[in-house]
Amino acid sequence: MDIKELRLKYRLLDLFLELCEIPSPPLKEDAVSQRIMRIFQENNISAQYDSYKNIIAKIPGTGKYKEIQPLLLSAHMDVVGGSEEVKPCLSEDKKYIETDKTRTLGADNKAGIAAIIDLAIELTEGNIEHGPLELTFTRDEEKGMTGIRSLDTSGLSSKYAIIADGETLGELDNEGAGFTNVFVKVHGAKGGHSGINIHEKDRINAVKVLSEFASKIPQGVYKADPQKGVITSINAGVCIGGPADIFISEMLKDICAGQDKHIPYEYSASGLMDTISQSSALNTITSQARISYSIRSSEPENEQKLVNLIKSEADTLNQKYKGLIKIDIDVKPHLMPFIRNDDDFLSKVIIKAGKKYDINSLPSSFHAGAETHILANEKQNRHLESFIPVIIGVANLENIHSPDEKIDWQSFLTGRKWLREIVLQFAEDCKV
Repeated sequence: MDIKELRLKYRLLDLFLELCEIPSPPLKEDAVSQRIMRIFQENNISAQYDSYKNIIAKIPGTGKYKEIQPLLLSAHMDVVGGSEEVKPCLSEDKKYIETDKTRTLGADNKAGIAAIIDLAIELTEGNIEHGPLELTFTRDEEKGMTGIRSLDTSGLSSKYAIIADGETLGELDNEGAGFTNVFVKVHGAKGGHSGINIHEKDRINAVKVLSEFASKIPQGVYKADPQKGVITSINAGVCIGGPADIFISEMLKDICAGQDKHIPYEYSASGLMDTISQSSALNTITSQARISYSIRSSEPENEQKLVNLIKSEADTLNQKYKGLIKIDIDVKPHLMPFIRNDDDFLSKVIIKAGKKYDINSLPSSFHAGAETHILANEKQNRHLESFIPVIIGVANLENIHSPDEKIDWQSFLTGRKWLREIVLQFAEDCKV
């Protein structure tokens, strides 16, 4: 079976692939959101944009479930990757949908979107009694969470929410780590020419100082638990120094000047790192450098310990090199931890629904930021109730956020059936 046959046989996969083929980097989701809105219109599903161009749709309940509390289903429209063409294909063993390895597939989170839309279409066909659903598709999850933060929930009646953004079939997450970004700026050095001024004691290299600083800061797992896994971690996300900023600015001028031209390889994402390191001037005693960290933790006290450590090491080096260079620290909390709610009604529904398909879900903690954090900590429904969200996985995804990303399409078909069973089980248990 080839990918064309899969698309003809399974509406879910055809819809998924259509969405994947529309590039949607963070804050550039217009094309995919417009297609989603047309699909809703074609299937008589009521949907609208909020003021941030998130999509909100509503499906009335039917039969004996007409008046029960709605359930919220949500996924995000943006993907990791740029505006490059997406070319889905089947893997050699026919088990996975992947790409030609030039960019991400976008299964994170278009698998969630496709599963929700396909279910919505099935329910509106009128053959199944079901409870009311509220659907939200958000922007900018991967970069800044601005979509979920801007989501207008004042018109939503749901209290329980399912975020279809997991990586494995049957995944069920009801708590997760928060995280803080720390930006380190080394600046104020005298700088100079590495040939003429290299011997002068009043000049110090910012990259060297940054390296000395970074060597004192942990990298990777800071605390783990045998049951929950990683509790606290720290990651150096980006490091840059020297005259690279001048090189990049001039490079971008060149790109903008040549309109209607393909970006040369050396300017592309895959070639940029080599281009910067090999083309930047190396005869400079650098006067500034930067490194940025992401600290994740489900225990805020550990997060604060790492922040304090970073500040302490900066203070030590500021004293050591006083008058020559300075290190500034800027701490920006990004997400509060997503704390497990005592109300486990939705988790029980999800676990019960999974048994029909031999899916053995267990409530878990995940070491990443997600839209659950915003819903649980910052949002309320029209009744001024806080949301009780969980994350589920509707397929087995591998290597997400990379050109090697792929989805096990057979697990995806099972996950879609599971999602329907969750919705029906939720309605039945709510009615009871």
